[in-house]
Amino acid sequence: MPRLKHETPGIPTSLYQPLSAEGVKKIADGALEILARSGMAVYCDSAREALRRAGAEVDSHSPIVRMPRATVEDAIDANPSSITLYSRNGQYDQVLEANRVHYGTGGTAIYVLDPDTGQRRPSTIDDVILNARMVEALENIHGLTINVFPTEIVQKDQIDVNRFFHALDNTSKHVMGGIYSLQGCREVVRVAEMIAGGERALREKPFVSFITLIISPFKIDKDYGEMTGYLAEKGLPVVVPTEPICATTSPVTLAGNVVTHIAETIGGIVLVQSVHRGAPGICGSVGSITNLKTMDHLGGPIERGMINAAVAQMAQHFKIPMYSTGGTTDSKELDLQAVYESAMSSLLVAMSGANYIHDIAGLMEADLTVSYEKLVVDNEILGMNQRVLRGIEVNDATLPVELMIEKGPGADYMMEAHTVQHMRSEFFVPRLANRDKRGSMKPGDDTLSRAKAFVERIRRAPPKSCLPEDVRSEILTKFPEICSSPY
Repeated sequence: MPRLKHETPGIPTSLYQPLSAEGVKKIADGALEILARSGMAVYCDSAREALRRAGAEVDSHSPIVRMPRATVEDAIDANPSSITLYSRNGQYDQVLEANRVHYGTGGTAIYVLDPDTGQRRPSTIDDVILNARMVEALENIHGLTINVFPTEIVQKDQIDVNRFFHALDNTSKHVMGGIYSLQGCREVVRVAEMIAGGERALREKPFVSFITLIISPFKIDKDYGEMTGYLAEKGLPVVVPTEPICATTSPVTLAGNVVTHIAETIGGIVLVQSVHRGAPGICGSVGSITNLKTMDHLGGPIERGMINAAVAQMAQHFKIPMYSTGGTTDSKELDLQAVYESAMSSLLVAMSGANYIHDIAGLMEADLTVSYEKLVVDNEILGMNQRVLRGIEVNDATLPVELMIEKGPGADYMMEAHTVQHMRSEFFVPRLANRDKRGSMKPGDDTLSRAKAFVERIRRAPPKSCLPEDVRSEILTKFPEICSSPY
């Protein structure tokens, strides 16, 4: 059966714009002024040299690098305005441009809610695998941002190749992930090139992308600077996100947080373009607000959705592809709080036209924990999001004025050809929600039970690698540090 229109990745929308036109201009000007006058603290020598060659003012007596407006604007012009994150089967390619919307997991949680016990436990390689299998099966999650950390791996240089290999082995959708060491990053690129059939093939259709970090406020450290430069040289998509928190690493106001976000991430874009002009750099926003009682970071406030929607609006202003954040919650269980916080922020950020919204499925407890059942529930929320983004189509086919006149007052439309033609494509049909009358409900017909049953179907299904067997065997031979998997 062909996909319905609202099940297609990349629906364009700008239904929610929290910033006025004047606000966009003031924030854009403010961000450029901050980069020019205050600059960023850059602790990576290769990054400092690349920025100096591009026209930045490098202070020889401090880590400060100031980026003149002309240098920043030149980098923005050089950065691609459209970047495709490819899937290996071609069904879930994500074109990040303008206001086209896609959804992915994320968070690098260090805990999961165990699907057998319901208790929180440290995440492992087995959870990397199961999360990838879940994403492969969930139609409204368009890409896998590797969302759990394998806590049993203690060698820093072995983390990246394990996370990426097991993700690529278990989903054909695009795989994005944070990286922990330059050696690990290089190994992941080698693995991806083996799967793609060579360096050029991977660069032309990258089915992996990478997340480095700008550390708020306004810092590029040695490791992330080197990894960003390496990925820019390779011509692979690299996200340079930032995570300023209101009242701690950014001003307390939402406007102050948004200008921090956009200035920091554009600083990352300047670095990418300074290393390799035209390399695919992606802006990123992950920030939130502070719990003023404890000064902790929060995942579920509505203001987080507003901030990320506003940064998406700014990215559209600068014509730079955008990686955003939505769908998160501070709840510790899959309860009412988890659902309403996740639904509100995922819809707000999606309606802003953010290009790739990560963290949007499965995360809870301020991004520390993944719930498998919540992955399934969030997939349903995202399906509803998609229906909203599709909007109400008004054309001769959907607006049957002549038929209505012909039928006249008091008539019904149950048997009309028009009804049959549109009934399967007009509505979002949930897989979890129970719309039957009370008397017809049976045990196991509630949303949570259905979500648990879906998780169990994936867990019980025979494991199947998404890689060609010969390539898979070659990778495991060349990289013996990759932990065993059930295949």
